Amino acid sequence: MNYLESVFGLDGKVIVITGGTGILGSAMASGLLYAGAAVVLLGTSDEKIKRVVDTLKPIGREVIGLKCNVLDEESVNAAHAAVLKRFGRIDVLINAAGGNLPGATIGVDQTIFDLQMKQFSQVVDLNLNGTVLPTLVVGRTMANQKSGSIINISSMAAAQAITRVVGYSAAKAAIDNFTKWMAVEFAHKFGSGIRVNAIAPGFLLTDQNRALLTNPDGSLTARGITIIEKTPFKRFGEPDELIGAILWLSSDASKFVTGTVIPIDGGFSAFSGV
Repeated sequence: MNYLESVFGLDGKVIVITGGTGILGSAMASGLLYAGAAVVLLGTSDEKIKRVVDTLKPIGREVIGLKCNVLDEESVNAAHAAVLKRFGRIDVLINAAGGNLPGATIGVDQTIFDLQMKQFSQVVDLNLNGTVLPTLVVGRTMANQKSGSIINISSMAAAQAITRVVGYSAAKAAIDNFTKWMAVEFAHKFGSGIRVNAIAPGFLLTDQNRALLTNPDGSLTARGITIIEKTPFKRFGEPDELIGAILWLSSDASKFVTGTVIPIDGGFSAFSGV
């Protein structure tokens, strides 16, 4: 084994991905499998779990799927126990579960006073508490191991005001703080073997936001144009462009990195728009 393989390689590592059946989670899983890791996908739909696992199996590494609700402590504990029973350890947790709801978003012709508090709470619950609970459950195993890497998913909406997405923005801003807080907590009380970081994807064109950013003919909507104008690369990102940072944060190559939020955004967060 050469130096790069020993530092960046993931052979023998067990990686759990919440929201693993989603577009981003499955893209990350693919890259991790190619790097040699065993991957466990957590999702809420048996049908989606089977479909994604079947798609990834030809890569040739071990990949399994487990049904898990990241907001239910009993469900998270059960999935955690199943992973430990099969593999005996967890080396990396990627908290990719998340999402948004219409009622937590301000429509084009609406104001903040049209916000639906029930859906706002649901969005914050899923994105924030759906990260906190798996972190606490898996983090205990990492504390006992004295090693592990936790990777959270932030957003461009966390550090600056992205209009309309008020609930999602609030939750992702909290993720940034939680990432830094947990990085310090683990380091102070359990040593330097456990790291907590986050990636902050820029604007990726997926099925979930395609109608918001593009017209039926493929041209950009007004919002899509605004985003591209503020993105120095002048394009949207692709899910597989997150893989490089995920591989780095999962490997020993980043063993002195903790408490960071890494933008993967084509320069969006660096550009003032002027």
